[in-house]
Amino acid sequence: MGKYEVLAKNIVKEVGGKENVNSLTNCITRLRFKLKDESKTNTEALKNMDGVVTVMQAGGQYQVVIGNHVPDVRKDVDAVLGVLEPVADNGPKGNLFDRFVDMISGIFQPILAPLSAAGMLKGVNAILAFALGAGFSASPTYAVFNAMGDGLFLFLPIFIGYTAMKKFCGSPFLGMMIASSLVYTGFIDGSATAAFAESGGLNFFGIPFSIPVAGYGSTVMPIIAATAFAAFLEKQLRKIIPDVVKLFLVPFFTAIVTIPLTFLVIGPIMNVVSDGLGNGLLAIQAFNPIIFGAILGFSWQILVMFGMHWALIPFVIIALSQGQPTSLLTGSGSVSFAQTGVVLAVMLKTKNLKLRELSIPAFISGLFGVTEPAIYGITLPRKKPFWASCIVGGVTGAIAMGLGIQGYQMGGLGIFRYTSSISPDGDIKYAIYNVILDICALAAGFALAWALGFKDDEPTIQLSKEEAKLAATGHKKKLAKDDVFSPVEGKVLPLSEARDGAFSEGIMGKGVVVEPTKGEIVAPFDGTVMTLFPTKHAIGLISDNGTELLIHIGIDTVQLEGEGFESFVVQNAKVKKGDKLVTFDIKAIEEAGYSTQVPIIITNTPDYADVIATSESSIKQGDLLITAIISN
Repeated sequence: MGKYEVLAKNIVKEVGGKENVNSLTNCITRLRFKLKDESKTNTEALKNMDGVVTVMQAGGQYQVVIGNHVPDVRKDVDAVLGVLEPVADNGPKGNLFDRFVDMISGIFQPILAPLSAAGMLKGVNAILAFALGAGFSASPTYAVFNAMGDGLFLFLPIFIGYTAMKKFCGSPFLGMMIASSLVYTGFIDGSATAAFAESGGLNFFGIPFSIPVAGYGSTVMPIIAATAFAAFLEKQLRKIIPDVVKLFLVPFFTAIVTIPLTFLVIGPIMNVVSDGLGNGLLAIQAFNPIIFGAILGFSWQILVMFGMHWALIPFVIIALSQGQPTSLLTGSGSVSFAQTGVVLAVMLKTKNLKLRELSIPAFISGLFGVTEPAIYGITLPRKKPFWASCIVGGVTGAIAMGLGIQGYQMGGLGIFRYTSSISPDGDIKYAIYNVILDICALAAGFALAWALGFKDDEPTIQLSKEEAKLAATGHKKKLAKDDVFSPVEGKVLPLSEARDGAFSEGIMGKGVVVEPTKGEIVAPFDGTVMTLFPTKHAIGLISDNGTELLIHIGIDTVQLEGEGFESFVVQNAKVKKGDKLVTFDIKAIEEAGYSTQVPIIITNTPDYADVIATSESSIKQGDLLITAIISN
């Protein structure tokens, strides 16, 4: 395994273990799990896990947001999971739209990167042709570039045959075999159709059928429907064909039924459906392209957060693969730059050093079109910056549609998307429009976020180990032990009964849990306030002897944003044992639906030979609670 082995093991554990995982894919920043039972997950523990940005549940997927290094984490997670055999998903399916989005995402996500690369290659060829003139357009180099860019689109059904069959829990290479028949050379170039034109055209045992003028190369919907049927048929055949001949008879009968049926029925029907849906989207867009662009630009980040943007992707690919320019995604083009401008404003305006450090990589990744770190880690928790980016995205989306910007091929994200708006004959007008719009989006996002402001002291995520780990100062005295006296009155529970996995599993250190009967926290020793969270729900102390202590008032009470809490000290203040630190409203916390448990954790547990908690079942403020045994 790699350097993310520990993180990978913890993630698999908190999603319910290997036995709860049906399948796993990843996009640019997220691990996308299909789970048998999402109720077996520990979402809060994952959200609080060091190395995890947040968790999203949408489209039938359990999405663990990691960041730009998700491919490296995915490798270690795969090593933990081992080889996952395709299994039918018997878990909850959600509504029809969720199921559709999940299907499209599972089919297209694995090939989106090579599709974008192919589009960029076509863009590079167009730039070279524009710069070098007609001589280059007639050169072998131009032809090779064309092959690199067009080859994937020409044989796109074969790629989709693999991913779709895998998604439908069938045999992926059988899906490729079915797709290969659709893009058979004689059908693509029309020679097979022409050969039988005088005898009545193509037929299968007398049943006539026809091939679309452009062939089935570059199509999407027919192969998806064909593999869905093939996967179903394959499963049924496996039940009835004897094991001794199953290896070759199952694919034989699956192919001999599915392929003719696709030419005769499935292909023609799906082409009609595809044309109808595509024309429907174009009709909405044509009704008022500016309004369409404004709505798409404003809502794009929300769609991406929940994976719903995948509903548009097939129709974009269909149009581009058939050589038709499209503006279906034009309104979303500058949104990532609006988000990046907002992050820049936060980065320059904040006085929170940690927030500034988080903003720098989020800003850089945003320039390349990867905005999840910015959304989840920076703007969404602070609300106003996020809505600022949506507003700017809506305005730039309307302008882009008003300018009539078109996309000619799939392209990269962020600054790499400009090649996608260069026409095949080398016209760079739309590419220039996009550059100008992106610069304006970045500037407008910056200005609006700066003007609206934000709550600077709000934590980026609920609580991470790094936030809880306190910096020790000075040297430990040569004592045999260090005593921690109870800061709160109530019932004592073992740490394993904490209602948060980050505490109950000892990830953050050893300690105890107190169910409070009095809403007051006092100093458990003489020491210093090292961390006081702005929401006042957590306070970190260090004793004069070097013991680092975290007192976390309630579980998930960060969501209360300080309501019901009052602090009586400030960060870096010196305190004496028994000094009042924080008061909290037990009843208000309970009425809000949160646990009032108070985990009390020694966060530098590894520095001690042992940490011993009291054996008493109830405790008063000032009673001995924990003893830290200091090693010599």
